[in-house]
Amino acid sequence: MKIKSQKDFFAGLMFLLMGIAFGWGATNYTIGEGARMGPGYFPLVLGVLLAAIGLFVIFESLVVETEDGEKIGSIAWRPLGFIIGANVIFGIMIGGIPKIGLPAMGLIAGIYALTFVASLAADTFKAKEVAILATVLAVLSYCAFILLLKLQFPVWPTFLTR
Repeated sequence: MKIKSQKDFFAGLMFLLMGIAFGWGATNYTIGEGARMGPGYFPLVLGVLLAAIGLFVIFESLVVETEDGEKIGSIAWRPLGFIIGANVIFGIMIGGIPKIGLPAMGLIAGIYALTFVASLAADTFKAKEVAILATVLAVLSYCAFILLLKLQFPVWPTFLTR
């Protein structure tokens, strides 16, 4: 069988592999059942759904004709680096690095850092728009995670709260 859309085929393959990985990882936890869900229930369901979506997309890539075969282009390393770097910086900002004495900077600073670094992946950078986006994300994240879900992690830099 011939691949008629490379983009769809490899996207479906990625979904399938991630779904299998999530499902497999979920088996290390108690699954439970629909009425009494364990900690592994959601990752298992998510994994099954991802795998099913992946299989569907792979099937479509083999059946549906495309004009040029939708070839995969070169990898955009610069945006990829900024997006991955933004997530790493967010993790460091939330938890700090105690081994080297870097304190946790908290949720708000982490969201601002994440937003500004991730926005560097685009071709254009508009500081005013990024600042507005970061502020909206910070306020919504604070409301969702701290006020509504009552999660316990630092909101502000540790040197300000002690």
